[in-house]
Amino acid sequence: MKPTSVGVMGLLPGPSLVERSVMRSSRLTAELLIDEDDLPYEEEIIRNPYSVKCWMRYVDFKKGSSNHVVNLVYERALKELPGSYKLWYNYLKLRRRQVKGRCVTDSAFEDTNRCHERSLVFMHKMPRVWLDYCQFLMEQCKVTRTRRTLDRALRALPVTQHSRIWPLYLKFVRSHPLPETAVRVYRRHLKLSPENAEEYIDYLVSIDRLDEAALRLAAIVNNDRFVSKKGKSNHQLWHELCELISKNPDKVKSLDVGAIIRGGLTRFTDQLGQLWCSLANYYIHSGHFEKARDVYEEAIQTVTTVRDFSHVFDAYAQCEENLIGARIESTAELGPTEEDDVDLELRLARFELLMDRRPLLLNSVLLRQNPHNVHEWHRRVQLYEGHPREIINTFTEAVQTVNPAKATGKPHTLWVAFAKFYEANDQLDDARTIFEKATKVNLRAVDDLAAVCCQYAEMELRHESYDTALRLLRRATAMPARKADYFDPSETVQARLYKSLKVWSMLADLEESLGTFKSTKAVYDRIIDLRITTPQIIINYAMFLEEHNYFEESFKAYERGVALFRWPNVFDIWNTYLVKFIERYGGKKLERARDLFEQALDGCPPKFAKNIFLLYAKLEEEHGLARHAMAVYDRATCAVESGERYDMFNIYLRRAAEIYGVTYTRAIYQKAVEMLPDNQARDMCIRFADMECKLGEIDRARAIYSYCSQMSDPRVTASFWQTWKEFEIKHGNEDTVREMLRIKRSVQATYNTQVNFMTAQMLAVSGSAAPGTVSDLAPGRTDEMRMLEQKAQRLAGEAEKDKPKEKILFVRGDTTQNELEQLTQQQANPDEINIDSDDGGSDKEPDGKTLNPPYSPLLPLTLKSVRAQSCASIWERESWNWFSCFVLCRSAA
Repeated sequence: MKPTSVGVMGLLPGPSLVERSVMRSSRLTAELLIDEDDLPYEEEIIRNPYSVKCWMRYVDFKKGSSNHVVNLVYERALKELPGSYKLWYNYLKLRRRQVKGRCVTDSAFEDTNRCHERSLVFMHKMPRVWLDYCQFLMEQCKVTRTRRTLDRALRALPVTQHSRIWPLYLKFVRSHPLPETAVRVYRRHLKLSPENAEEYIDYLVSIDRLDEAALRLAAIVNNDRFVSKKGKSNHQLWHELCELISKNPDKVKSLDVGAIIRGGLTRFTDQLGQLWCSLANYYIHSGHFEKARDVYEEAIQTVTTVRDFSHVFDAYAQCEENLIGARIESTAELGPTEEDDVDLELRLARFELLMDRRPLLLNSVLLRQNPHNVHEWHRRVQLYEGHPREIINTFTEAVQTVNPAKATGKPHTLWVAFAKFYEANDQLDDARTIFEKATKVNLRAVDDLAAVCCQYAEMELRHESYDTALRLLRRATAMPARKADYFDPSETVQARLYKSLKVWSMLADLEESLGTFKSTKAVYDRIIDLRITTPQIIINYAMFLEEHNYFEESFKAYERGVALFRWPNVFDIWNTYLVKFIERYGGKKLERARDLFEQALDGCPPKFAKNIFLLYAKLEEEHGLARHAMAVYDRATCAVESGERYDMFNIYLRRAAEIYGVTYTRAIYQKAVEMLPDNQARDMCIRFADMECKLGEIDRARAIYSYCSQMSDPRVTASFWQTWKEFEIKHGNEDTVREMLRIKRSVQATYNTQVNFMTAQMLAVSGSAAPGTVSDLAPGRTDEMRMLEQKAQRLAGEAEKDKPKEKILFVRGDTTQNELEQLTQQQANPDEINIDSDDGGSDKEPDGKTLNPPYSPLLPLTLKSVRAQSCASIWERESWNWFSCFVLCRSAA
C-alpha cells in the first residue's frame, strides 16, 4: 500500500514558532505513515478532534502497528486533549509495557519517565498516575528520585488521598537499608495515621532501635483511646513493653523500667507473677543479681494467688540454679580459690533454704488470700514442728487474725490446739490462761464454746483435778441472769451456753463418777426441765436410778421421756421401758404391763410395731392367757408393715400350732392367703394344702390348690403346677387330673386374654398392624379370624407342653400306698396280665429280648394296678377317647 499525499494541515494548531516547526515535522511524518485504511479515522478525527472515543477507536485500529506509530497517535490525541485521564492512563500504561524486559540503562526508560513527567503537568491530582510512576521508578532502582517523587505526590495530592500513597512509600523505605530515612518517613506518617504505631514499633525493633520502640510502645500503652489493629489488648501491649525493656536494659535508656513495671503491678493484678518476673529479668540482664533476688523475695512475699506464686518461685529457683552453674563454670576455667568455694557454698545453702521454705511460703500465700482459713493456720503450725517459738507466734497471730464470723472451718480448734500445745510442754498455767480467754471469745456457735469448755474440763481430768473440772462445768451450765433462746443469734454464745446438751451430758457423766446420787439426779432433772434431753439421756437417767435400786423412779423417768418425745424417737424409750418392766415384775403386775403395751401401741407406726407385738405376745404366753397371746399375734399381722406380714404370719402359725394344735391354724392360713400378696399367698396355699394332706383332708387340699390356681400363671409359676400335679398323681384319679388340666388351661387362657387385650389396645393406639395381614388391605379393620386361629394354635402348643413327662400310676381312692407297695412286691400272681404296647405288638423283640413295660416300672401288676396303668397310658397319650379307655379297663378286669 502506497502512502497517500493527503495532508494533515489544520489538525495540529500551533501558534508558536517552535510548535510550528514541530507541526511541520509531525505533518511530514504523518504524511509518510498514514495509509489508505486510516482515512476514515482521520476524517472522523478532523470532524471531531475533541472526541476521546474517536481517538480511542483510532488507537485500537493502530494496535497492530509499530510502537512508534501508536505512540504518535497518542501524542496527537493528547495534543488535542491534554486533560484526558483516559488517554494519559492508557498511553502511560502502553509506554511502560513497551520497556518491560529491557535493561534499566536503556534510553527508553528515560523517555518513559519524561512522558510521565509531562503527564503530571495535567494529571498531578490523580493518585493512580503518581502510584504507577513511583512503582515504575522503584523497578528502575532509582532510590532518591523515587523518594522525591513520592514526596511530590504527597505535596500535590489532597490529604484525603494520602492514604493511597503511604503504603507504597512505607514499602519503599522498608525495602532499602536506609534506617534513618525510614524512621523520618514513619514519623511523618504517624502524624497523619497514629493508629499504625504498632507497625512502626515492629520496624524499630527490626532495626534494633529499641529505645525509641520502647518509648512508642509506652505511649500507646498509656493512651486509653488507642485501638490495636492486630487485636491486642492493653494487657498484651503491657506484656510486650515489659518483655522489651526487661530483656534489653542496656539499649533502653529513656524509660524508668522499675517505675513502669511497678505501675503495671498496681494496674494488672491478675498477672502479678509475670510482671514480677519481668522486673527481676531486667535486673538480671543488667547484671544486678542481688537486686533481682530482692525482687523475687518481695514478689513471693506479696503475691496472693498460687498461680502467681508458682510462676515467681519457679523463676527464682531457675535463677539461682543458673547462678550456681555459672559460678561452677567460671571456677572450673580459672581454677578454684578459697573465696570461690565460700561463695559457691553460700549460693548452694541459699538455694537449699529456698527449696525448704517453699511449703511455708505457699502457706503464706494461701493465708494472704484468706486470712480466716482455719485449716491453713493449723497447717502452718505443722510446718513449724520442732520450733516452739514459731509455733507460739503462729498461734498468737492466728487467734488474733481469724474472725469467727468469717472463718472457714472451726475457729475454736485454734484455741484448743494452742492450749494443748502448752499442756504438752507441761505449762498448765498457760494452757488454763488460753482456755479462759477462749471462753470469753464471741464464737460463731454455741457448740463451739461448748467444745472449748469440754476440752478445758478434760484437760483438768487428765491431770486429776476433778474438783476443778466439776466446778468448770457447773459454771458453764449455771443459769444466767436473763434467759435467752438457744437459737437467738442476737445473744452471745456465753448467754446461751446453759442450754448446751454437750456440756450437760459431760456434767452428768462426771456427777455419776464423782458426785453424789442427789447431785446427779438434780443434773438429770435439770436437763429434762430445760427440755434439751434426748432419748439416750432418758435411758441413761433410768439406768442410773435402776443401778441405785430406785426402780419406780426409773420407771417415772421412762414415763417423762415418753411424754416428751413422739414417734419414732420414742421407740428406744418404749422398748427399754417394756423390757425393764417385764424383767422387774414379770407377771405380778400383768394389768399394768398390758396397759403399758397398749399405750406403746397407740399411734405406733407399722415400722416399729413388730418388736413391741412380739414382746407383748411373749408376755401373754409366759404370764398371761394363750388366747390373749393369739389375739396379740392376730393384731400384729394387720399392724406391721406389709413387708413383715409374711414373717409375722409364720410366727403366728408356729405358736398357734404349738399351743392349740395344727387344726387351729386353718383360720390363720385363710387370713394369710387373703392378706398377703400373690407370691407369698401362693406359698401359704401350698403349705396349707400340705397340712391338709397330712391330716387326710384330700378334698380340702384339692380345693386349696384350685383356689390358689387363680393367682398362678402357668408360664411363671411352673413349680406350683408341678406340686399340684404330684399331688393329683399321688392322691387323685383321672377325673381330678382332667379337672386340673381344665383349670390350668382356663387360667392360662385368662392370662393370655389379658396380655392379648393389652396388646390389642397398644396396637390400636399406635395404629400399626403386622405386615402381610388383612389389615394391610383394609386399613382400620382387624383380621378377627386370623387372631382366633393364632390363639387356637398357641393353646394347642401349650397343651402339648403340658403332657406328663413321667409315668403316672393311678390307684383307686380306697387303695393306700402301703397296699400298693405290697401288691407290687408280690413275686407271682395268677391273675397277672401283660399289657402290650400301643401298636399291639408282643413284649419281645425278634431277637427274643424282653421289653420293659412302657408305662410303669412296677412289675408284676395286680388287676387294679393294670387297670390304673392302662388308664394312665391312655391319659398320657391324651387321646381323650374316654369310651375306649373304659372298654379297655373293663376287658382288663
